[in-house]
Amino acid sequence: MRAKLVVGNWKMNGNLVQNQELLTAIIPGTKELRDVICAVCAPYPYLPAVQLALKDTHIFWGAQNVSQFDLGAYTGEVAAEMLLDFACRYVIVGHSERRSLFGEDNHTVAEKFKKAQSAGLIPILCVGETLAQREIGETERVIEEQLDAVIKLAGANSLAQSVIAYEPVWAIGTGRTATPAQAQSVHAFIRSKLAKQSTEMAANVQILYGGSVKAGNASDLFAMPDIDGGLIGGASLNANEFISICSAAQQ
Repeated sequence: MRAKLVVGNWKMNGNLVQNQELLTAIIPGTKELRDVICAVCAPYPYLPAVQLALKDTHIFWGAQNVSQFDLGAYTGEVAAEMLLDFACRYVIVGHSERRSLFGEDNHTVAEKFKKAQSAGLIPILCVGETLAQREIGETERVIEEQLDAVIKLAGANSLAQSVIAYEPVWAIGTGRTATPAQAQSVHAFIRSKLAKQSTEMAANVQILYGGSVKAGNASDLFAMPDIDGGLIGGASLNANEFISICSAAQQ
């Protein structure tokens, strides 16, 4: 059975005091959960403090982005090896905000995926369609292209050591959420795509849903057979909300 995974993506939020207060609340609030893995992905400057706060706990941590390049003359970039200095387990690659705001295309995302994985990090690969793409029936084509870019560069087996997060772009930060049935349909498509490479891999890869997940809708989403948890944005900044979402994953 796949363990549920709930990852908080803090995005560009927080400060030292707020982060410590948040972590101090969610550590005991999620400690007794069974078969649920909890993690937070923090902004780069706060990784040392997050590591210090979480190193002896059940909660994992990671970063929100990583460079596709090796160490070198890449001003402002952060290499995968640097993330390992802070014991990161996860790193998000290809989040829709990186794709839309910073121009990351499928090949760049695949390069980041490969670099992160080769360093020993677990990439959380984000895939998803815009509202316009959904409305003209291109959801599956878009997601297939996003997955194929990774398969072409890193190999199909690389997905076995990753997490995939389906995030419909039209549901991120908008308050709109895919219905459980809509989300399940896409998750099932992703798993069927993986099954063409390996049925064992398809059965074991965690596929998360991301897109305005809240305490109020988490249980219904996580009850779907192919939804293995969530990549949580705004709600992960509220301790009670995040704890409730993690608890919904156990149920």
